[in-house]
Formats: sequence, C-alpha cells, structure tokens
Amino acid sequence: MWIIFGVIAIVTTFINLYMYKAGKDYKLAMAIGLSFTALTLCSEYSLVSGWVKAEDWSALGDVVPGMERALWFLTIVSILLNIAPILLELKGKE
Repeated sequence: MWIIFGVIAIVTTFINLYMYKAGKDYKLAMAIGLSFTALTLCSEYSLVSGWVKAEDWSALGDVVPGMERALWFLTIVSILLNIAPILLELKGKE
C-alpha cells in the first residue's frame, strides 16, 4: 500500500508544480501531495509494526536502517517541492 500512496504523492507533487507554472490554483494539489506523503509514512510504519508483531527481526534488521534514511530524504524533498510555489509567490511579492 505504501507504494501506491508514494506514487500518488509524487504525481500530485508534479501536478502541483505544473499548475503553479501554468498560473492555475495549485493549493488543492499541494494539500493532496502532502497528505499522501503523510499516508505513505503511516503505511510504512504499519508495515514495520507488522514485522514487529510477527517477530520478523531479520526483516527489521535488513530493511529499516536503509528505509529510515530514504523516508527522511523523500519526506523532506516532498515538503520542499510542495511548498515551493508558496515560497516563490512570497518572493515575487517582495
């Protein structure tokens, strides 16, 4: 499920940027992109929780360290890309 949420987050982030570039209202796409980023993180947490409940320590040991770095990086990039239009609008008003 996290893959689906992640793909939707990526697609809506690019829609957000496209709509800003086209001069259209981008705020709904921004909210959807950030929301699906949050759902991706929750879905990942549920996956890890399932591994803990099943006591699948090898899965945790193999996947979680790399997944942590990837999730931090991708979440930061998602936030920055989704708020970029707002920051550009504020810069343009100065």
